[in-house]
Amino acid sequence: MLKRIYYHDTDCGGVVYYANYLKYLEEARTEYMESRGLILKELAEKGFLFVVRRVDIEYKSPAHYGDTLEISSKLSKIKNVSVEFLQEIKRDSQLCVSATTILVCIDKNFRPCAMCEELINKFQNEI
Repeated sequence: MLKRIYYHDTDCGGVVYYANYLKYLEEARTEYMESRGLILKELAEKGFLFVVRRVDIEYKSPAHYGDTLEISSKLSKIKNVSVEFLQEIKRDSQLCVSATTILVCIDKNFRPCAMCEELINKFQNEI
């Protein structure tokens, strides 16, 4: 996924504000899933919601106003109630951010729930 950096993404020094990277990672995971037929809105209607349980993020190099970033997402692990993504944000092939994000599947009562077999199979096809 490509993301252009606008003025509102940056701090007063023209550097991307650190918390905005979390939004970019979220957008990239959504695009990743939806490009593989895993439409989050449809899954929610079936009772499968996904929430972030943990993000391990390492900031390596700043991005600036006017940059175009490439954000990659790769599914690395799947369990009955969770999935793990490895993600990177690069500017002109230079690594800016690396992150590992764990999502947990929850039900409409916000309790962890096992994913259905069809959903697990779709995820497993991506590993």
